[in-house]
Amino acid sequence: MKTLNNYNLAKRKRLHKRIRSRISGSESRPRLSIFRSNKFIYAQIIDDTTGKTLVSINDMKEIGNKVDRARIIGQKIAEQAKAAGISAIVFDRGGFRYTGRIMALAEGAREGGLQF
Repeated sequence: MKTLNNYNLAKRKRLHKRIRSRISGSESRPRLSIFRSNKFIYAQIIDDTTGKTLVSINDMKEIGNKVDRARIIGQKIAEQAKAAGISAIVFDRGGFRYTGRIMALAEGAREGGLQF
């Protein structure tokens, strides 16, 4: 019998697999991949053609509540992407719902100048 936590994890992985079957990053539009744990949020920009991570960041050293930290991370990853010459991305929410911290990170990245 599956516990509720294992069920939610399996459901998120199924959703992420379905999302990843439809989107992938390229050299011109790399993929912004998000992972959200209970405490922290992680973001990385990946070129799927070469399998390399171009930019990565997390909120372990930020202060504030989780949603504010996610917005800051979105702005910082946009700055790093601009420095790396990236202006357009494909957004991969990682099977998470587009609410709360995921939405705040996306809005922060848009405020920083990324287009998706």
